[in-house]
Amino acid sequence: MPMPPLQLSLQFALDQQVARHRQALPRHQVLRCIRHALEQPGEITVRLVDEAEGRALNRAYRKRDYATNVLTFDYASEPVVIADLVLCAPVIAREAKALGKTLAQHYAHLLVHGTLHAQGWDHETGEADAVAMEARETQILAGLGIPDPYRKNWRHKNGGQTPIRFF
Repeated sequence: MPMPPLQLSLQFALDQQVARHRQALPRHQVLRCIRHALEQPGEITVRLVDEAEGRALNRAYRKRDYATNVLTFDYASEPVVIADLVLCAPVIAREAKALGKTLAQHYAHLLVHGTLHAQGWDHETGEADAVAMEARETQILAGLGIPDPYRKNWRHKNGGQTPIRFF
């Protein structure tokens, strides 16, 4: 089955370590991750931001005063998925390190996660929805050659805590 077409805008709005994040997130990999998660054509902007912008957006739109790893702003889901995915680079780098993942693996997971949100998937509406979304993410990531981010035996450097969840 062919993957849906995607128009992608990739923006790096970072003050520091731009080269590190560009290397971990090349355009062809962003396209690959999002297209694997899309169920129909898409027009998606991916913006990497610093902690200040991530916190300001999360505070303004979710009333949560901290920077989070990914924010999805979905504008349409049919006939074309139109969305902005905002990835907070410093948060993602810290999480990847704590989980013993590569930065590229964690970015892939969050791109898939955000793309599913843009199509109406939601893990905050109940445990059944969370389990379904995690299962779909795991399936997509397996197709990309990335291990299950929710499995219990990730090598942790954060005191053995469970994998990061999006609640």
